[in-house]
Amino acid sequence: MSAPGGQRASGPRAAGRRGALVRRRLQQGGAWARDYVWIVGAQATATLRPPPAGSLTGGDRVPVLLLPGIYETWPVMGGLARALHAAGHPVHAVPALGLNRRALEESARLSVDRLRALDLDRVVLVAHSKGGLIGKLVLGDPDVGPRVAGLVAVNTPFAGSVYARWFPARPVRALSPVDPALTALARDVGAHARIWSLYARFDPHVPGGSELPGAVNVRLPLDGHFRPLDDPRLHAAVLDAVTHLARDEPGD
Repeated sequence: MSAPGGQRASGPRAAGRRGALVRRRLQQGGAWARDYVWIVGAQATATLRPPPAGSLTGGDRVPVLLLPGIYETWPVMGGLARALHAAGHPVHAVPALGLNRRALEESARLSVDRLRALDLDRVVLVAHSKGGLIGKLVLGDPDVGPRVAGLVAVNTPFAGSVYARWFPARPVRALSPVDPALTALARDVGAHARIWSLYARFDPHVPGGSELPGAVNVRLPLDGHFRPLDDPRLHAAVLDAVTHLARDEPGD
């Protein structure tokens, strides 16, 4: 509320609000820095010490297919993959995605091809960031989509990211809110009921958030775009989502 004469309100209450805002901005800045430190280390580990191929494919619960984010290989999701495997889920990847720089449609085709090759039934897609957009396209595939139980997406820019349009690399600009392919995908709401969208309270790469109308949306008390992948609280939320999706019958 403004003071008489149009002047801003002052006093202890206003000062407290300003102080709280400054503290939150400092916390977010620190979270952003820790996020980058984490992803650099995770990328280095994924490159220098990748897990053996097929090491996580055993298990007697519903199978999972990992879909990483842009410029990520699947071992970046290693902590989450190990948590899923420890709970009894066979965990598979799509090696053909590489660093996931391709257009969404091409990446979805590669993922569909992988599902056909694995011949999995009632599989759950577990994705990070751009991987969630790929997963949404896979859900809509007329051949493979009906065999997929659902998608668990972590920090996915379903409506795009305002920062993407200014990025010099075309694969990142494709995640802009004004990109035609992304806007067309956003208008397609047919698969939303089979999606769980999990997202951090502060995501420096997706400032608009990852809430998806018609999906199950879970906002977690975590900060960062990448670092939550290694947090036990996210692992628990993903496991809960996978369990619910696997339990749902087709057509429910």
